[in-house]
Amino acid sequence: MIFCVFSYNRGDFLKHCIETIERCAASAEIAVFDDNSDDENTRVVLADIAGRHRVYYTQESSTHKLGGLYGNIRAAVNAFPDAPALCLLQDDMQMVRPVSASELADIEACFSHNSRLAFIHPCFIKTTTNKKYRRALDYREHEGLYFRQGMGHGAGNFFSAVSILCPVRLRAAGWKFATSEPANDQRASQLFDNLAQLRNPFAMWLPEVPAYRGKIKTLALRLSERARGVGLYPFRVMSEEENQRFIGREAEVLPVAEDFLELVGEGPAKPWEYYPLQNKPWLKRLNGLELAARRLWARFS
Repeated sequence: MIFCVFSYNRGDFLKHCIETIERCAASAEIAVFDDNSDDENTRVVLADIAGRHRVYYTQESSTHKLGGLYGNIRAAVNAFPDAPALCLLQDDMQMVRPVSASELADIEACFSHNSRLAFIHPCFIKTTTNKKYRRALDYREHEGLYFRQGMGHGAGNFFSAVSILCPVRLRAAGWKFATSEPANDQRASQLFDNLAQLRNPFAMWLPEVPAYRGKIKTLALRLSERARGVGLYPFRVMSEEENQRFIGREAEVLPVAEDFLELVGEGPAKPWEYYPLQNKPWLKRLNGLELAARRLWARFS
């Protein structure tokens, strides 16, 4: 399995993400796809990583709210067209437990066992969505995977940008990435099985991280980040004993982040939140207004 990490202007987070992959999946290949970061610290981190792993820089610009994420995902699939599986992570994530080469091989084999499987989610479940998942996850013991059923409208039933995917399967199906999660979810629903969830996930988003929208730090984001005290709050990697206990639990015990993960040192209280504008409706509106004004200005300037 090849780990592809997508990066933009969060050098310390990227460094931490790569170090946890190196620690937890030492045999795995790693590649970084950077969205043309202009932050000096991030460029230094990228140069250091390039001494050990492949680093790609985006060849296309984007004003989409997620920057060039989908262009970089497309670049990752094109870079490794024959890989048995790619694990797509972002720089504000980390691996949280050791994963052996045999376990990674077993995950890759899931695609051979299910000809309609294309995307597997590798992350723990957020407490904020736990009730919804408890109703919607269907565990298939013969595959060792949960499958999402009836997660609601928009996205999350068939596709996730953070996922383990099979490039060969996507190419055989004539898959083309759209530029939004709902559009990709709709396309995936026509071609593939429901989005699978690892029984034993190994990655997670970090809580309370700084964010961008359209590669821009809007006024709303700056205000919210200051109020929330965003920063680098890493998870403690599970010990081997903790890892085996986690893997050996009953499948009915869902892998909820707050139930199994702990932060290193002091940090945000549980339940964790992952986006500065989460539960901030008026700031979300302000954020949307600024982005709309910027697009209008760019169109007529």
